Amino acid sequence: MTLKKFINKPENITSELLEGLALANPLILEVRPNNLVVNKGLKTASRVTIVTLGGSGHEPALEGFVGEGMIDIAVVGDVFAAPGYKAVLEALRLADKGKGILLVVLNHAGDMLAGTRTMEEARKAGINVSMVVTQEDVAFAPRSEAHRRRGLMGCVPLYKIVGAAAAQGKSLYEVTAIAQDFADNMATIAVACKTATHPQNGSAFAVLGNDEMEIGVGQHGEGGGSRQEMKNADETAILMSDLLIADLNLCTGEEIMVIVNGTGSTTIMEMLIIFRCVHKYLSAKGIKIVANWVEEVLTVQEQAGFQLFFARMNAQNLWFWNATARTPYLVR
Repeated sequence: MTLKKFINKPENITSELLEGLALANPLILEVRPNNLVVNKGLKTASRVTIVTLGGSGHEPALEGFVGEGMIDIAVVGDVFAAPGYKAVLEALRLADKGKGILLVVLNHAGDMLAGTRTMEEARKAGINVSMVVTQEDVAFAPRSEAHRRRGLMGCVPLYKIVGAAAAQGKSLYEVTAIAQDFADNMATIAVACKTATHPQNGSAFAVLGNDEMEIGVGQHGEGGGSRQEMKNADETAILMSDLLIADLNLCTGEEIMVIVNGTGSTTIMEMLIIFRCVHKYLSAKGIKIVANWVEEVLTVQEQAGFQLFFARMNAQNLWFWNATARTPYLVR
């Protein structure tokens, strides 16, 4: 397949995109060796710090959410590949301000391998760090087998909530508990109607028919979901909402966060139409949306589709969500 993207050498994609990110946001972040994207506010931080890891190719996630009130260091791997544990360990040493560190890891094999090995080495080195894993993909396993669930875009709102908690002076124990509680009360389902291509070789992740969509695709276009005839916006939104409502066991009177995340080539027009339906559908069930976001948050290159995210909210997390954050892609 012909590679039709505005890039230079495929092997330089990650380093060049990070260089561009730093040049575009010189007041917010810097890029250090081993692809460490570092919050410039970390120099004077005296609080719990937040570190995460993951492959490039999902922009703006993850490195685009580095900054005050969110991630302090994102350790970036090659396209769709986890970084090595040595780079993550280096990030922990840099992030250690004496108050403890929260390491957030998405549940994917490579990421978990890097995260687990890093935790082993960090304990040997006497670094005070805890790890929280996001694993909210409802398509891959039931809630009773959450350890098998893939991490999707739920890591991003978690970054903001725990970043705000850390900024308020919460202890590592408290920040970790807040992160785990939020992770335990969120759910995501993804749909694609057109697959993406790998930016380094042009190969397609999957093949979907002209009138076909798949509900339950993974973070890199992986299958594992339900292929079916293409449906319109309202039908798709209701089908996906029902899966999330059932997974979280949402009831009348509850308050939730809703995010519609475009995965690369879905227009804002489409995402807003989806959100409109979700809002009306939940309102009719007596479920109140108290926080929302409609945008490209974590993409899969040029995949056509979106991820729908629900999270049960409480007053504390809602306050943290509305707290100030300054990153390249999120200024509140």
